[in-house]
Amino acid sequence: MAGTKETLIDWLRDAYAMETQAIEMLERQTERLEHYPELLAKVREHKAVTDRQAERVRQCLKHLGTDTSSIKSGIGMLLGNAQSLSGIFAGDEVVKAGIFSYAFEQWEIANYRALIRAAEECGEPEVARLCTENLREEEEMARWLHDQLPEVTTTFLRRKANMQTAEAKR
Repeated sequence: MAGTKETLIDWLRDAYAMETQAIEMLERQTERLEHYPELLAKVREHKAVTDRQAERVRQCLKHLGTDTSSIKSGIGMLLGNAQSLSGIFAGDEVVKAGIFSYAFEQWEIANYRALIRAAEECGEPEVARLCTENLREEEEMARWLHDQLPEVTTTFLRRKANMQTAEAKR
């Protein structure tokens, strides 16, 4: 199982980079959601949750006698910044960010499901427990985004039709 444990460690480092990427994206989103107060509040809340998730992944790595990969974390931060900047010139950024965020949550959910199984296969119940906590939080955020995306879209379209500022703040 030594090779399997190394795979688990590598995947946990990927998960840490994934959470680092999410933190960067969420920070950038909060800078531009002035016209969407409910969304802004949820993004801020989820940013705090994501900080805790990254810490749980770090705990998993520490439990396994290792730490995060600075290279993977750095790449995650760069990708997070690139994603948040990619919509900076799009007038419908808030809707596209909602769609991307929902898809990103699904990607995180799939990653945590794989990590939980890998931890179980490696005989690491504490790692599985911590990843399960992250999974539940990601599932909650995905449900919220699923439920809110139609309303965000409607708000955007109505503001645009009424010649109000519909875009996220630049």
